[in-house]
Amino acid sequence: MTVPNITLNDGKTIPQLGFGVFQIDPSETKDATLAALEVGYRHIDTAEMYGNEKEVGEAIEASGIPREEIFVTSKLNNGFHDPEAALENGKKSAELLGGYTDLFLIHWPLPTKSDFVPTWKAMEELYRGGTARSIGVSNFQAHHLNRLAAETTITPAVNQIEVHPYLTQDELRAYDREHGIATEAWSPIAQGLVLDDETITRIAGNIEKTPAQVVLRWHIQRGDIVFPKSVTRARVEENFAIFDFELSDDDMTAISSLDKDHRTGPDPDTFDYIPA
Repeated sequence: MTVPNITLNDGKTIPQLGFGVFQIDPSETKDATLAALEVGYRHIDTAEMYGNEKEVGEAIEASGIPREEIFVTSKLNNGFHDPEAALENGKKSAELLGGYTDLFLIHWPLPTKSDFVPTWKAMEELYRGGTARSIGVSNFQAHHLNRLAAETTITPAVNQIEVHPYLTQDELRAYDREHGIATEAWSPIAQGLVLDDETITRIAGNIEKTPAQVVLRWHIQRGDIVFPKSVTRARVEENFAIFDFELSDDDMTAISSLDKDHRTGPDPDTFDYIPA
């Protein structure tokens, strides 16, 4: 199956479907990533705070696939918002992941703890130096993005936010689209909460697909980038098999109407966690 690419505002392309390694133990990450690459994924999403960048890099090297054929995202640790620390740790991530990151993100804005504008200026430096081939943000609200637009030079290529049928984020996605920022959806199945939803199970039964496949296909048809995660080979394969069918307009509308503004993760305006 061919995974569509999305062109970012800097001219780079990113596979619309990726494999996420959030909450995968470092001891399992290499094998899980290798399995994903064997299935056909060419987009891997990790982060400094996940503690498994090293193992993702090892899997890429062991796979035998040329580094330039794999798109790798990582994210800046919340404890490294100081510009000098951001530069240093952006380079460390690049070293662990094959010499560069395809996409490097500010993981959280941390508005109650620090000023993300100087941090973004350090990200711009990583981009100009080639350490990060694209740069973006994660969990930024529209007012955070407005500050970047007013006070910095480079528009983020990506905004990675929580999106699923119970949190459709239509207004923020529209903001991203209007400003040329690609939206990536984390927690795409709401940590499994939506898989038993009556609407989704009905649609899945009608088209003989699994609820997870239906929800991931909904994301794809909305134009977002999505990266489900699993350590189970059968589930990894299932999540990849979403390009041989389409949801009808009625099905898309029915799933989107499930929105209840329900977050499974923290509020970006108040989240202030910094690792010890």
